[in-house]
Amino acid sequence: MYCGQVPPQYSETRRRGFNHHRRLCSAKQTNNHTEAHLSKQDQGAAPSLRVEVTPLGARDAGEIESGIAAFARGANGGLIVLGSPVVLGHRDLIIRLAVQHRLPAVYTTRIFVTDGGLMSYGPDRIDLYRRAAGYVDRILKGEKPADLPVQAPTRYQLVISLKTAKALGLDIPASLLARADEVIE
Repeated sequence: MYCGQVPPQYSETRRRGFNHHRRLCSAKQTNNHTEAHLSKQDQGAAPSLRVEVTPLGARDAGEIESGIAAFARGANGGLIVLGSPVVLGHRDLIIRLAVQHRLPAVYTTRIFVTDGGLMSYGPDRIDLYRRAAGYVDRILKGEKPADLPVQAPTRYQLVISLKTAKALGLDIPASLLARADEVIE
């Protein structure tokens, strides 16, 4: 999804106001190849960002609950939640646990924020669907799928929930709010 780069939510949250968090927990589906790749990048980027990254498996509700509870026992922590199908299926649980344990969390898809999460930063899904329609059009006009270039996302969307920030006792920096594509009050 991020084409060999560190997930953008890292740099966004670190540069724009959550730099007091020294511990990040990366929730992901453990048997997902893309998320395993991103997790390795998380670990590689951690020293330069001066954070400790703890991977959290998300195979089932029990693993998520025990992992977040254990992580929350330490101080200065935050969550990065990747968007695999299994993680999306447990989004209500993850959001509830993040708020319950007062862990600021950055998700990769907007639906987490509309369901009560703090913020999301990830590819603009509507833009991806539009671009996919262009591929379908080209294929229907006779182009071979193998001849079409692989494209990376070009538009990312930042969504922030002020309601959740307030519940967590967080002040979102004005610079981050100004950059947001959508702010949920």
